[in-house]
Amino acid sequence: MMLPEQHAIRESNFQLPGQTAFYRGKVRDVYTLGEQLLMVASDRISAFDYVLPRPIPYKGQVLNQIAAHFLKATADIVPNWLQATPDPNVAIGHACEPFRVEMVIRAYLVGHSARVYAIGERSLCGISLPEGLRENDPFPTPIITPATKAEEGHDEGISREDIIAKGIVAEADYIQLETYTRALFQRGTEMAAKQGLILVDTKYEFGKKDGQIYVIDEIHTPDSSRYFYLEGYAERQAKGERQKQLSKEFVREWLIENGFQGKPGQTIPAMSDEFVWEISNRYIELYERITGTAFVKADTANIAERIYQNVLAWMEK
Repeated sequence: MMLPEQHAIRESNFQLPGQTAFYRGKVRDVYTLGEQLLMVASDRISAFDYVLPRPIPYKGQVLNQIAAHFLKATADIVPNWLQATPDPNVAIGHACEPFRVEMVIRAYLVGHSARVYAIGERSLCGISLPEGLRENDPFPTPIITPATKAEEGHDEGISREDIIAKGIVAEADYIQLETYTRALFQRGTEMAAKQGLILVDTKYEFGKKDGQIYVIDEIHTPDSSRYFYLEGYAERQAKGERQKQLSKEFVREWLIENGFQGKPGQTIPAMSDEFVWEISNRYIELYERITGTAFVKADTANIAERIYQNVLAWMEK
């Protein structure tokens, strides 16, 4: 078995013509080119707001191509930043001023909301949760639980009222963000259902340019969303069984089982080659399930050089 690292790009370090700034996020390397941003989707994977030590082959390609798929499919709902994808791992688009909140929307009691609910909390980001729910049950209606964007460390949940009262987002803009969030989630839910999946929860990031609100970053990818398999959902829920899901929640669960939740003093457990390849295969499976098309693996002989040459060719045009 070949080492996963031989098929992965952990980071890029380009000097591009016209480059004015560079920022390395948890997963993406972001290059500012005047009025445009160029994002390289690396194969890094994060959980509990920590970047894990080993890259996941093809993960960046999966994320970039799923995001492009959904941005194109939702452009009639809200404008988005994307202009071109000159390489399987690259997206280029408008440089926007980001809103300092992530719009998280949840349709089911899963993940963070389930963990909060299990310890008796019945309020999440100022929203009251009904009694009598079991993990993986649907909420009566999807709830929006925004989070402040942290430069480092953990994003923090915050209520709608606090966002407006603290001036983090102007009230008129925030109302528009909620409207866009619900409309995007509805479209994502419909597209998932056609592929035999349930869109459980997701997050959206928005920005502004010349007075226009845009969707920025990825949407409906396994890094930003959870999916259940539609077939058998009701039966599993009735029996109290765990739901079969496509997301990176299984990575979080593996970390928890191995004593890591991102808390002080905890050490990230070592990931075997086999587990890294399992994660890669799960990402590819989600790509194929959510898009309904076969995943075509890009050439991984020298990923950084491939990306660089494709970007230069696009810029020369």
